[in-house]
Amino acid sequence: MTGAISVRDLALAYGDVRAVDGVDFEVREGEFFGILGPNGAGKTTTLELVEGLRRPDRGEISVLGLAPWPRNGALLPRIGVQLQASSFFERLTAREQIHTFAALYGVGPGPADVWLERVGLEEKASTRVAKLSGGQVQRLSIACALVHDPELVFLDEPTAALDPQARRNLWDLLSGLNDSGRTVVLTTHYMDEAESLCDRVAIMDHGRILELDTPHALVRGLDAPTRIVVATGQLGLEEARALAGVDTVEEDPAGIVLTTRAPAGVVAALALRDALDGVQVRTGTLEDVFLDLTGREYRV
Repeated sequence: MTGAISVRDLALAYGDVRAVDGVDFEVREGEFFGILGPNGAGKTTTLELVEGLRRPDRGEISVLGLAPWPRNGALLPRIGVQLQASSFFERLTAREQIHTFAALYGVGPGPADVWLERVGLEEKASTRVAKLSGGQVQRLSIACALVHDPELVFLDEPTAALDPQARRNLWDLLSGLNDSGRTVVLTTHYMDEAESLCDRVAIMDHGRILELDTPHALVRGLDAPTRIVVATGQLGLEEARALAGVDTVEEDPAGIVLTTRAPAGVVAALALRDALDGVQVRTGTLEDVFLDLTGREYRV
């Protein structure tokens, strides 16, 4: 695959704060690419630089073969941008709002109405934006970013404020966009979302990229132990500690938690003791990688 985005030595500072500090990455055409990080890691600023919304202090950016800064009129119709916070005309209805966006790109009302339906807002089409819930405004923002059928889509925390049903439906929509050949760049705080949707992810902190790879490769590289949760009453503590291959044993509200790097043998031993009823096996996840790289302290 050829490159849709190329970023080299990208940097931007706000006074003494280095929001983006020497970032390098490439996004391939047709790739679903995720940028993850704690609050203040530099994710949104990086996106805004790539989108051409901010001028970098240094570095080179190429988007679909063009420079995004200064604002490039030839690039704008080819990209779709959903910002972390959107400002709409509050007295317009949802339909009037997306029709306005569509008209700016020379798109008729028909495709705009289709996008309202695709994000589940057809029943709210005549509702003023000021009366929509936060999750409904978020879905409208995504529809407006996609109404002109862009080649490259930037989504900054698109599922924030969405309920579980809307979130899963949006996953299906975004997967479909990517399957049809579009390139998608996503920031999110939901590790399961990134693990499910993204071909590759970059994990950022303090303005730098710490790791960049496929979710599977990142999890495999962590080499985290497997956690096996045995339901209460199925196994005693001393019996659990005596199992071959078990590294640690802890009590948990759900039962007894065993950690091991030989899960097959431990599960087989539990089967011999008829202790598999309600057992849960938890392998390493992208969230484990994220916490290992960025720490567990609170971010303000």
